[in-house]
Amino acid sequence: MQLSFDVVGQLPPASPVVLSVPHAGRIYPPSLQDALRVPLAALTALEDRYVDAVALAARRDEATIIQRTARAWIDLNRAEHDRDPRLDDGAAAGHLSAKVRSGLGLVPRRTSASGELWRRRLGGDEVIARIATTHRPYHEAVAVALSQARARFGVAVLLDIHSMPPIAGSRTRIVIGDRFGRSAAARFVRRMEMVAAGGQQEYSLNVPYAGGYILERHGDPIGNVHAIQLELDRSLYLDARLDRPGSGFDRTVALVREMIDALEEEALDLPTALAAE
Repeated sequence: MQLSFDVVGQLPPASPVVLSVPHAGRIYPPSLQDALRVPLAALTALEDRYVDAVALAARRDEATIIQRTARAWIDLNRAEHDRDPRLDDGAAAGHLSAKVRSGLGLVPRRTSASGELWRRRLGGDEVIARIATTHRPYHEAVAVALSQARARFGVAVLLDIHSMPPIAGSRTRIVIGDRFGRSAAARFVRRMEMVAAGGQQEYSLNVPYAGGYILERHGDPIGNVHAIQLELDRSLYLDARLDRPGSGFDRTVALVREMIDALEEEALDLPTALAAE
């Protein structure tokens, strides 16, 4: 089975920090394109546009998992049960999360700019196949990298890298998420806040993005696995059209590199940290 993602860097990891980029995929399978009721370009609103390029430029020797298939196919930051009954014939009845109700469930149904995306409903077996071939393998790869990092260093830190459109009426350019303290020890979050402040970037913690399923699934601070979500305003590193890397790209890469270094330093300072072999 051909994987929908790339694993960059050695395993076992050379660093306790593992990078994840789940929403920057730009591969749109033919069956997805055939089902569209909107132009393909409308789906770029779902992409964390070129934030994979930021992550790849910022990484040094960290294990990095990067999704290549587009988020419109399946959203890796949603749980398997976050299925939308307005789109998916296999979705269970009952309570729906706010994300599903808004059309941004496991398979996105709509965007605020373009409205409904698909010409037809999805069969339950179609969604199950996407879970089996795309969603589960990605999470298994992240889990393996974190497990091996913890085994080698005594601690592992997942930095889940995303991007966001500019927040209307706000000067916030960076959002750090730890699911309100549940997915990572506070010391790691404080170090990221210090880097953001030192880079003279307005930032917020958990508002409006606290982290999703990736942090919920992989963060286990008691078990020495910490998971933090990083949201970067796209205007920091893209051009004026928010379409291609722009003049701020190198500066943003340097900021992300500084955050990675801070997380690694903090991890290796923990009493549980082991000397790498």
